[in-house]
Amino acid sequence: MDKQTHGSPSQSLPPTAEEYKAKLTKLQRREWSIWLTSLAIMLCLTAGLAFLSFGAALRDKNVLDSIVGLTVLILLFGSHSTYEKLVINRLRLEIAQNQAASAQWREVALVDPLTGLSNRRYAEKRLKEEILRSQRQGYPLCLVVFDLNEFKQTNDRFGHAAGDMVLKAFAESLRKVARETDVAARLGGDEFALLLTECDSVQAEAIIGRLTPGDVKFEGQSLPIRFSYGCNQFRIGDVSEDMMSGADEALYEQKRKAKRTPVTPVK
Repeated sequence: MDKQTHGSPSQSLPPTAEEYKAKLTKLQRREWSIWLTSLAIMLCLTAGLAFLSFGAALRDKNVLDSIVGLTVLILLFGSHSTYEKLVINRLRLEIAQNQAASAQWREVALVDPLTGLSNRRYAEKRLKEEILRSQRQGYPLCLVVFDLNEFKQTNDRFGHAAGDMVLKAFAESLRKVARETDVAARLGGDEFALLLTECDSVQAEAIIGRLTPGDVKFEGQSLPIRFSYGCNQFRIGDVSEDMMSGADEALYEQKRKAKRTPVTPVK
């Protein structure tokens, strides 16, 4: 059975800067605990050595000078090491925060903010990568594009809030049928895509058959979610533009056929 996934980079978002900082702070506390324990043990050993040598120091001033010098050296070494540790910890925290912020900005650039699916940029990037993989390894690859029927009428009659509900509901349905290696994306407006890796057109149709978005309720009204789609299977020599245009053409062909079928108006 195929594992289900959200088919989106947002499902594996890196930790936020605050989460990075919390984890790093916990690690630093543990390091400081070990460091202070080691320093305390070193000082105790020094004190023990000084105590054991106290009798000899009273009889020989050179022994006393040696003990004092050794103690000063140990204290200087401990102070310098502590200072260096403070500097290193501060730099490590700054690097972690910058990495977290950079990762978050990358995710924002690749995720559709309304639906949480991948955006067009990420989908196009993955499409190019999967085409190369299919060419190298001979795996089948399908691209399916979707268009919501009567979406403009829904928006015009009920407003953008209703339209957003429809988009999010369809995105959730698309997310549920996507497998672990698939990519579910919103291309823009009411256009969506599903990149199906290691999947031929017959398998793609079976996956699309499980896509049942149903209706959404808005201010007492039931808004049906209906869609058209076009599926295009990769052929050797295709590039990403070929895959997209082939899927678009299949979509438009289905919509042309649908025009000959009466459509129930939105109530």
